[in-house]
Amino acid sequence: MTNTASPRRWLFVLTILVGSFLLFLVQPMVARMVLPRLGGAPAVWNSAMLVYQALLLGGYAYAHWLGRFAVRRQAMIHLALFLVAALWLPIGIAVIAPPGPGQEALWVPLLLFASIGPVFFVVSAQAPLMQRWFAADPQAGDPYYLYAASNLGSFAGLLSYPALVEPNMPLAVQSWGWTGGYALLLLLVAGAAAARWRGGAESHAPAETAEPRPTLRRQLHWLLIAAVPSGLMLSTTTHLTTDIVAMPLLWVLPLGLYLLSFVIAFSRLERPTEIVTLIAPVILLAIGGLGLLSSGGGSMTVALASLAMLFIVAVALHGYLYFLRPAPQHLTLFYLLMSAGGVLGGLFAALVAPLLFDWVYEHPLLILAAAMLLPLPALLPWDKWLGLEARTAGGIAALLVALAAFAAWHMVDNWAGRADGDVAPWGIAIFVIGILVTGWRWAYVAVLALLMIGVGGWDTIQESFTGARVRSYFGVYTVTDYPHANQRRLAHGTTLHGLQRTDAARRRDPTTYYGPQSGVGLTLAQAEALAGPNAAIGIVGLGAGTLACYRRPGQDWTIFEIDPVMIDIARDPEKFTFLSDCAPDAAIVIGDARLQLASQPPGRFDIVVIDAFSSDAIPLHLLTSEAIGIYARAMKPGGILLVHISNRFFGLEPVLAAEAKARGWSAAIRMDPGPASGSDYDDLTASNWVALTATPARMRQLTGGVRPRDQAFAEGAWVPLEARAGFERWTDDYASTLPVLIWKNIIGGRDE
Repeated sequence: MTNTASPRRWLFVLTILVGSFLLFLVQPMVARMVLPRLGGAPAVWNSAMLVYQALLLGGYAYAHWLGRFAVRRQAMIHLALFLVAALWLPIGIAVIAPPGPGQEALWVPLLLFASIGPVFFVVSAQAPLMQRWFAADPQAGDPYYLYAASNLGSFAGLLSYPALVEPNMPLAVQSWGWTGGYALLLLLVAGAAAARWRGGAESHAPAETAEPRPTLRRQLHWLLIAAVPSGLMLSTTTHLTTDIVAMPLLWVLPLGLYLLSFVIAFSRLERPTEIVTLIAPVILLAIGGLGLLSSGGGSMTVALASLAMLFIVAVALHGYLYFLRPAPQHLTLFYLLMSAGGVLGGLFAALVAPLLFDWVYEHPLLILAAAMLLPLPALLPWDKWLGLEARTAGGIAALLVALAAFAAWHMVDNWAGRADGDVAPWGIAIFVIGILVTGWRWAYVAVLALLMIGVGGWDTIQESFTGARVRSYFGVYTVTDYPHANQRRLAHGTTLHGLQRTDAARRRDPTTYYGPQSGVGLTLAQAEALAGPNAAIGIVGLGAGTLACYRRPGQDWTIFEIDPVMIDIARDPEKFTFLSDCAPDAAIVIGDARLQLASQPPGRFDIVVIDAFSSDAIPLHLLTSEAIGIYARAMKPGGILLVHISNRFFGLEPVLAAEAKARGWSAAIRMDPGPASGSDYDDLTASNWVALTATPARMRQLTGGVRPRDQAFAEGAWVPLEARAGFERWTDDYASTLPVLIWKNIIGGRDE
């Protein structure tokens, strides 16, 4: 064995890299596959993450259980399980009944378990099992650095999907490519097994150097330290997409940074982890102090700061875990508890919190939990400099906390406008106090909580007692009155989702994206001329119900809405009256619009309106060729399809232009610039609506003739769609958002 340790090392590193790469490549790949059934809400991603964490825990428990056998027997069992799991290849989506209304939180995990459960389970066991086999050779050395390689592979797999795989391969090719990777992994595992075929009965150190089993307290400590970064990763995802910037790419970044933190924390380079641990308390104060702020204003700076905090806290806590690691003989127990902690954090953030809270309170709670667990070096050891006794120094720390409470009270008054002054000096004072008391954990946590309350947190908490805010699986909704403007607004996070005038004379007026000069306003106003007095109209996306007031007597309206909570809001006349005033008997179908429209009788609708954006998260599964085919089937031969594509982060014209060209349809876009500056109609916003028809004659009837592109903002003007050479139409099998990203808005964009 003495001369063969080196080649064995590269074999085990390669096996772990490939396994982890495949594991985190399959996550976004499966999410893309299930998009036609699930849509793309952040909650769906969080539910999927919880499934992956649970399967990872199962894989780690299995690896821990295998450790009781000799390496040879471990190898035989594991390779046999690899072959059994291969029955689920190539990767595909299980056929199960669609969820009923409100059942999405349970249905998503069930679908993913049925689709990739066995494959994910067996591949997830690679990291701990290969480390255990590696350590079976007494000359192999410390196996823990291999966990850094594992997470490096995971990070590479996660990022390669949106950057390389999705833009260049249809789903069928992706699935078979992943199957080829699985076959390679099987060969590598077999090679690693051969390298340890003559290993001893158990892969741990000799008895004379054996370390006692870790105490229950130490195991609980591991569990909690692992739980907080996992939960914080999911809560950061929800917090960003709900209250900061509703940009789908942000859903992947927290997971990528979470994985990267393991790479740094478990590497043999200790200095980076030490530096991060030193600055973590400062960062937690500076950025975590914003954790209760519910009006982030869509600033990308705030979003990036939140991601930086997640990364730094995760590195510090995972570095602490690495410092507390046991001897290799307890390696699989250590990883099992780490994984259990990950599931615990995921359960809290993805399932428990949405049921308990009306806002993303899990985020500030996890920030405070991080403060309770982080190593807290005394950044400014003033008590030592002054030669104070511990009791005296503790008393001064308590006094400083009292001063922080006084400053927080003033911040709350200034924030609410009850007092004149700037909140910044008081916030800086609390921040400085937090730095001074880092040597006392109780004081540090208290100051951090006070800073959160001072920086907008009190307003967030008070909102929970008004009944104006409600949370569902699909988001956080807040109804707010603005008496000075005679307006009531519905916000989805910080994004305006609906608006109604409260003065009786104008409360039926269409607002926001749906004004009389918008594409949908122009079309629905002509519905009787286009389709007769009994026009059948299908609306996808309810919002506050604004479009309902375009309905005319005799028309047959059907509204499709996925979120029952949104229906409750729109139907409540104490909140919005569009529905009760204008379309009280309109049929409302609950569920994913694509699935529900597919079940409608063929040729039912004269006009179909697709308005299903959740903030700026594009409904990709509603824009593919297959989805358009479903709408075409549901429409009459002369039907009109209207698609709302207003978006700050994606330019979607090429998507619909390519689809229209492939079908031989006519297409035009109405680019409504919104009201002029100083107009009384400040409740209208700019919007882009695309109309598609099967015949040019129908398009001329709708638009009166499409004008040249340079007249796009003329009153009532429809202009040609902007096509892009070489752009491939989106299908369920192939669609990439990268070609339609508006990069300048991603860098500096703000929510409306």
